[in-house]
Amino acid sequence: VARRLSLGKHPECHSMAGGKAIEHLAQTGDRQQHTFRLPMQQYRNCDFSFSGLQNLVNKAIIQKEKEEGIQEGEILSCVKDIAAAVQHAVAVHIIQRTYRAMLFCIKNSILSPKNATLVVSGGVASNQYIRKGLQTLADANDFAFLCPPPRLCTDNGVMIAWNGIERLRAGLGVLHSTDGIRYEPK
Repeated sequence: VARRLSLGKHPECHSMAGGKAIEHLAQTGDRQQHTFRLPMQQYRNCDFSFSGLQNLVNKAIIQKEKEEGIQEGEILSCVKDIAAAVQHAVAVHIIQRTYRAMLFCIKNSILSPKNATLVVSGGVASNQYIRKGLQTLADANDFAFLCPPPRLCTDNGVMIAWNGIERLRAGLGVLHSTDGIRYEPK
């Protein structure tokens, strides 16, 4: 979406990654100016998919470009509103699907309701809007909420390393001997 909105050319966002630019512009946008249907509402599972949302957003951008008489690659006057609406739709989708997963885990005794924890990491956890929504979800369902600082949420390598550190500290799943381990580089 950031690429399609040409946020690399936006004066406030030219040095930001796409997700950060969306979050930045969304702070002063009006998400109610655009409503995007949430993906996968007909499926009652825990899967995530953003392809349908991306298609809807692309169609809205094309329509706005026509209305404003601008070419693809130029900045729309409503770019902040679109960013806010997209961020909100993504957040709601993630929160709904995460809630279903939480209920599934409790119903099937995968997690104990007394000490259940929601861990959010990776790039999505660097978005404060999504993070706050997931924190609210965890609080409302008596889940502990663990999330590394945003500066550690931008790279999957860092996320994996953080997980490894926590597992090492807890003594879980740590191999103390590498004898007999085989691997094949790709």
